[in-house]
Amino acid sequence: MLESLSISCPNHRVYVLCLDEATYDILSKVGLPSLSLVRLEEVEDEDLLSVKPTRNVAEYCWTLAPCFPRYLLNAYPHIDQLTYLDADLYFYAPLQPLFDEIGGASIAIIEHRFGPRLKHWEVNGRFCVEWVSFRRDEEGLACLKRWREQCIDWCFDRVEDGRMGDQKYLDEWPAKYSSCHILSNIGAGLAPWNYEQYQFTTGAGGQILVDKTPLIFYHFHGFHMLSNGKFDRLPPVYAIEHREPEVVYSKYEHALQNVLRDIRLFEPAFCRGLRRPDPWYVAIRRWISCRLPDSVKDWARLMFLSR
Repeated sequence: MLESLSISCPNHRVYVLCLDEATYDILSKVGLPSLSLVRLEEVEDEDLLSVKPTRNVAEYCWTLAPCFPRYLLNAYPHIDQLTYLDADLYFYAPLQPLFDEIGGASIAIIEHRFGPRLKHWEVNGRFCVEWVSFRRDEEGLACLKRWREQCIDWCFDRVEDGRMGDQKYLDEWPAKYSSCHILSNIGAGLAPWNYEQYQFTTGAGGQILVDKTPLIFYHFHGFHMLSNGKFDRLPPVYAIEHREPEVVYSKYEHALQNVLRDIRLFEPAFCRGLRRPDPWYVAIRRWISCRLPDSVKDWARLMFLSR
């Protein structure tokens, strides 16, 4: 994500919240000039520490989503606009069209744009906390402050009383904040939950197009690198029904292999986050997705989802 961002948005500055010392150490050695590294303990205040024992790892990460931007805006008065990004994004084209679209808006968010088959998932949140922008103005700061307070109060991996993790809170923003912009560029926010609606092609110079619009970024939710050097691209609920866009995933996999090679130049035994392969499971899933009729896929989906 960081290397693709350096190409797609060359004048950026990225502040990385390092959740452990290994992350801080590796990113320090990588030495990308656009990085500013922040240790977790710098961000953890009394509010965060008081709720940390009540959250699992994922829930605590979600709780940090509004806390880190708020920390940065307080710590760096020169920042006028700040965008939260998920780490499992990859950028394929310049970001300037998105910032042009946002313009002077105080807040910018992006919809999941669930495909018809998955529309019922919107109960978990209309918007995706993958790109969330805030401007240092009255409405932007008020929104961020309220979101932080809400996540400190409640941020769990379940639907309860109109809440779900950190993201269901965003549902109210367009009505509550007059300067909240919903990104409409079709090339932004492509992901496993919406790719089946679009046609992916390759244009001049190898540019990836989504319904004839340049693909700007894709969210690789559920993607896993395996310790045998292969990849598990998608959870069954997506892959069994529709095959993923090959051109999008192959480019990401190539980039990951290059990054892993570079990291192993100074840490040869690096294997953090690499899952042990379960090759029969992955291979059967891929074969079903590509070869079998829908009636068999329905049976297979039930079997895999109960696994």
